[in-house]
Amino acid sequence: MATMEQEVHAMNKTTQPTLASIFEEMEKFGHEQVIFNYDKATGLKSIIAIHDTTLGPALGGCRMWKYSSEQDAIADALRLSRGMTYKCAVSGETYGGGKAVIWADPHQDKSDELFEAFGTFVETLKGRFYTGTDVGTVGMDFVSAHKQTEYLVGLPEEYGGSGNSAIITAYGVMRGMKATTKEAFGDESLADKTVAVQGLGKVGKLLVQYLLEEGARVIATDIYQDNMDTVKAQFPAVEMVTPEEIYGVPCDIFSPNALGAGLNDTTIPQLQCRAICGAANNVLADKRHGKMLYDRNILYAPDYVANGGGLIEVADELHGFNKDRAFKKADQIYDILLQIFQISKTEKIPTSDAADRLVERKLETIQRIQSKYIGKKR
Repeated sequence: MATMEQEVHAMNKTTQPTLASIFEEMEKFGHEQVIFNYDKATGLKSIIAIHDTTLGPALGGCRMWKYSSEQDAIADALRLSRGMTYKCAVSGETYGGGKAVIWADPHQDKSDELFEAFGTFVETLKGRFYTGTDVGTVGMDFVSAHKQTEYLVGLPEEYGGSGNSAIITAYGVMRGMKATTKEAFGDESLADKTVAVQGLGKVGKLLVQYLLEEGARVIATDIYQDNMDTVKAQFPAVEMVTPEEIYGVPCDIFSPNALGAGLNDTTIPQLQCRAICGAANNVLADKRHGKMLYDRNILYAPDYVANGGGLIEVADELHGFNKDRAFKKADQIYDILLQIFQISKTEKIPTSDAADRLVERKLETIQRIQSKYIGKKR
């Protein structure tokens, strides 16, 4: 299986913006702002992309990765920030979409000072952008950033944050999987269903536990043997396969919980499932792959809907975190997916397109509401 760096490069190589075309990319996808940040003292190189603030200030995690090039870093920030706009809108949150990337090796280049420098840059936006953990970053990194800015989410509980968002993310995926199962099989029960789980990281291993409690049969894999060994020791009933085998496993539901672009020209023909639902971001390598799944009669739960639990938690944190309230909102992933499946059937379009239409109609409605004159502000 490809490394994350290879997958990010594969996702971006066909639409990778050059320095001369960034404005064209921003115009094409509706981005408002891209900020480049460099700190001489620490060597920090970071990019903050703000896609759309129709619904409110931008909200999105900070990814730290050793990208192959600055073009890859830019493309990732642009792509991920747009995805956050859609995720916030479909989840009913009053925040827009943004994303930060730090171009560095998360295993070698982290320091307290580097994240303080990052916090300083976030502070310059004065609440236009809130950020927290993502791939390559953890809660304690933002304890360092918190020395310079308040515009953070997902801090550890002992530092006043909401803690591990993987728990509610896995719960939301489970709710989404039940809705997907209901649509695909006529009954939401996962008992005796076979689920192929790709990725046994923070979310994937929790999802495995939920699935087993529901009576499902689980076949799983991960690119890291340690993750597989840990899950196998905890749940001996889980059948392990190699990363290369997981796409072709005969199953009822394929659950991608690893890196993006996993569903592409090579992997989609291998699938032997009826439905797809998981926690990974940007699962489709290209928009047309949603149509490929639709043509194969494979029901796809759009990723930014199914994995919305973590966003719901950190958005709730900004209003004074209430765990029960956050989990109740995550329950709504079930109903949102059923709505998307209905749009797909009614309009005869892929579910990925149906989700986008739902979001775009919502954003248009909010823009019209906000355009009304409600009196002079004092």
